[in-house]
Parts: sequence; structure tokens; C-alpha cells
Amino acid sequence: MSIFIGGAWPYANGSLHLGHVASLLPGDILARYYRLQGEKVLYVSGSDCHGTPISIRANQEGVSPQEISERYHKEFAECFHKLGFSYDLYTRTDDPFHHQTVQQIFLQLLDNGYIYKKAVGQTYCETCARFLPDRYVEGQCPHCGNRARGDQCDHCSSLLDPSDLLGKQCKLCRSSPATRQAEHYFLALSKFQKQLEKYVNEASGWRENAVHLTRRYLDEGLHDRAATRDLLWGVDVPLQGHEGKKIYVWIEAVSGYLSASMKWAQQTGGSWETYWSEKTTAYYVHGKDNIPFHTLILPAILLGIGNLHLPDRIISGEYLTLEGRKISTSQNWAVWVPDVLQRYEPDSLRYFLTINGPENRDADFSWREFIYSHNGELLGAFGNFVNRSLKFIVNSLDGRIPSGRMDERIKSELLNLYSQTGRRIETGKLKEALEGVFAFIRGANKFFDERKPWVQLTEDYESCAATLYTCSQIIVNLANLLEPFLPFACQRIRSFLAIPQPEWQYTELRPSTPVHKVEHLFTRIDVSVIAEELGRLSAQKSE
Repeated sequence: MSIFIGGAWPYANGSLHLGHVASLLPGDILARYYRLQGEKVLYVSGSDCHGTPISIRANQEGVSPQEISERYHKEFAECFHKLGFSYDLYTRTDDPFHHQTVQQIFLQLLDNGYIYKKAVGQTYCETCARFLPDRYVEGQCPHCGNRARGDQCDHCSSLLDPSDLLGKQCKLCRSSPATRQAEHYFLALSKFQKQLEKYVNEASGWRENAVHLTRRYLDEGLHDRAATRDLLWGVDVPLQGHEGKKIYVWIEAVSGYLSASMKWAQQTGGSWETYWSEKTTAYYVHGKDNIPFHTLILPAILLGIGNLHLPDRIISGEYLTLEGRKISTSQNWAVWVPDVLQRYEPDSLRYFLTINGPENRDADFSWREFIYSHNGELLGAFGNFVNRSLKFIVNSLDGRIPSGRMDERIKSELLNLYSQTGRRIETGKLKEALEGVFAFIRGANKFFDERKPWVQLTEDYESCAATLYTCSQIIVNLANLLEPFLPFACQRIRSFLAIPQPEWQYTELRPSTPVHKVEHLFTRIDVSVIAEELGRLSAQKSE
């Protein structure tokens, strides 16, 4: 069995914030876990360098969309690297290879009768003298009454067309736009209604939000959607007489999973077909605002071009809030990733965003909880156990793992922990998986306290050796079990013990294994930092 993991493509129109990381982090955890299992894994993503948000940012700064996308793509790639994301390929949608692949997909859909041409009324701003991209049109959602864009309502998750909005306004000049006739191509999404109903009914391993929202769209009936737009920035429609028209970003971006797989194969000599066959389990990881694009649009495209594997597991996160409020990039109410990585360890962020992740409901990032979580769990439980055990071996047992017998109860717990944690990761229950490992760590600290090796050292050396032998085996297995979640700390543990790469199986170190240069895995963060960070957050909001 091979494993394909597709992480959502962030818009290259501004810096990443922690909400982005919270929704994408499960992809890296899955990829690392399956590699430890010895599975063939292809993990891809990239920067979405087209679309209206980038054009808006370019207009605001008076530069080209290319300059904006280049800036933020580089920043994204650097941030993901620092966070430990182990993509096999992180690419971009303005890559010529992606353009060519998307154009081929468009032509295949056209040849197969799933794209057709018709005249349609398109929103036109007389003041700006231009057809407006859907995100340039704002108004009232006809379904819930909240403020919405012309492509989607963030409040009720309805997919929209600009013509649906009430009280339409041009986002650029706030005037009321007109409607002009224009000829465009449409994806015949309605043709896939029965196939997609069957697909969704048979699906397993989807998060509940994906199941409910996708069934809602199917119950309402699928509508054909425009596949091209009059835009200046994007993938050209590959047909004569349609110069200036671009393939709509909602078709083009989800096709990136396939184009990235093909580009990876071109670069490595690997087989992309392996990861798009029925012998693959395919995970798609994203936020809940991207659900319909991964559960309906992408499957429709794949069905339309034929013989490609549909998504199996939909890992769709809820929203991350900040200090009890919705993250707002326009109001600068966010924790920006390039900034926060300058002050905190990536494993601290990975731990908090997993153990407090928005898996089944919205979750909140608060500086108080983050600092106390780091000090109490990462430092106080995990770091403390590793440090006290290895330091004891260095200071009292000649710096080598002593000969001894493994505690059978703890060995049994570790064996169960591998299978239990693995099942939870495979089903997207990452919070539960990490909680289980840390519950074991708390038990390991209790074992150390109860055995009192500092007393055993003088009263019963053999018992002391057995205690520290068991503790050292716990540590090497924690370096396996936590590798998907906390890769940097686990790598440091392996450097302390000079042990090889991790595997997803019970491991025992040999007696006399030397312990090298033990340092603290984590350092305490002073609680005064909470007030500093809250002050920084308030100050940036008022800028």
C-alpha cells in the first residue's frame, strides 16, 4: 500500500498565521508516521500563486502579482522548513509545469464532454472599467444574510456566484457593479451528482464536518460552475479565440495535487501513477473552508478525466481562534508564523497545535495556555523524564546504559502504545494519539519516582540498573512514538544515544550504549512572557 498526502495550498498573498499551521500540521504528522511504518509516501503541497487575493495585494502595493507571489512563496517554504514539514515536494501554481498540466486537464474535460461553453452575465465595474473577479464582488449572502464574497460565504460555507449576492459592491471602489454578457466555459458539475452521491455514501475516514457539509451540497443539488474568468493573472485557457481568459482558480488550484505528483516524478524518476491508483490510500488535509473543493470539485475533475484515485481520507480542521476571537488578517489580529518562529521552538508550536488542535470543533490559541502547556507538559513531563534519566546514567553509571531487565509491565504498555497510537494517527485522531503518549510519559515519571534510583544506587545496585535500563528503553521508544509530532526533540534524543533512524516498532538499546552530551530538550519560558505577548498582540492590532 502506498500513501498519498495532499496538504492545502496557502494563498501567497500574505504571511502564514497559526491558523494555517493548525489546519496543515496533520499532513506532516501522517507523512512522518507512515514513513516510520516503511510505507511508500508522497507528501505534496505548494503555494497558490494565482487568484484574486494576490491581485488585491498587488494593487494595494502597486507591484505585479508575480512579485507578491514570489515573496510569499519563499517565505512559506522557509517557514514550513523551520516547522519541520517534510514535504516530498513543495511547489507553486505559477510554475510552467503546473500551467501545462492544468491546461491538459482542461482539454481532457472538454473532450470528454464535462466542460461546455455558454454566454453568461458577468459582474462588471463601470468605475474600474473591468470585469470583476468573484472575490472583488462583495454583498449579502442570500442564504444566511451575512457579508460574503462572490465565490463563497465564510459564515455558512455556501458556494456562491456573484449574481447570488444581494446589494453587490465592487471591493475596489465600493460602487455598484453592472452585469455584462461574456462567453465562458463551465464545468458540468451536475453531471456528477449520482457518482458523487455514491462516492460520499461509501466514504470512510472523513471528519464529521466534511461529511455534513458535503451531503448538504448534494442534497441541495450540484450546479454547474464557471471554469474560466476574465482575469489578468492565472493559467491561460488553451484555446484559440479565448486570449485573456484564465482557468478559474478553484479548478486550477486543486489540480495542483496531480501536477505536483507529476513534477515530483519528473524530478526524482519516481512513478506518480503509483500514488493515483487504487493501491493507494489518499489523505487530503485542509481547513473546513476548503471542504467542498476537496470532496466535490476535485473528485469531479478526477472522474471527468478518468482512471485516477479519488480522496480516501478527508482531514478537515475547524477554525483556530486567538485569545477567544476570530483571527483577522485585515485587523492584524493574528500570530504570524515568521515572527513567532524567531522566539519559540517549532516543537512547542507543533505540540500545542496538536494537543489543542481544532479537530472536531473550533479551538483557541491563548498565550497563557501555550506557555503553561510548554512548561508543564513538554518541559515538566517529557523533557524532565528524559533529562533526569540520562543525567543519572551519566553522573552515576559511568555514562553507559547499564545491564538490566526490562520491566515487563512497561514493555507491554509500550507495545500497546505503538498499536494504539498508530490506529489513532491513521484515523486522523491526532490529539487523542498525542494525549495517549503523554499519559504514558506521566506514568514513566511516576515509575522513576517510585523506584527511587538514587536510593537503589547505594542499597541495591542491581535494582538501580534495572530501573535505569527500563528508563533508557522508554526514552528510545518515545523517540520513535513522538517522531511524527516532535521531530526536533526526538532527533536530539537520538543524538544523545547515537542511535539510528527511528522505526514504528518496539526498540531496545544494548547495555553499555554510551550516553553523549545530554542537554535539556526544552527550557522554561518565564510566565512574564504572557503579558509581553498580549501587549505585542494589542500593539500590532492598533497599527
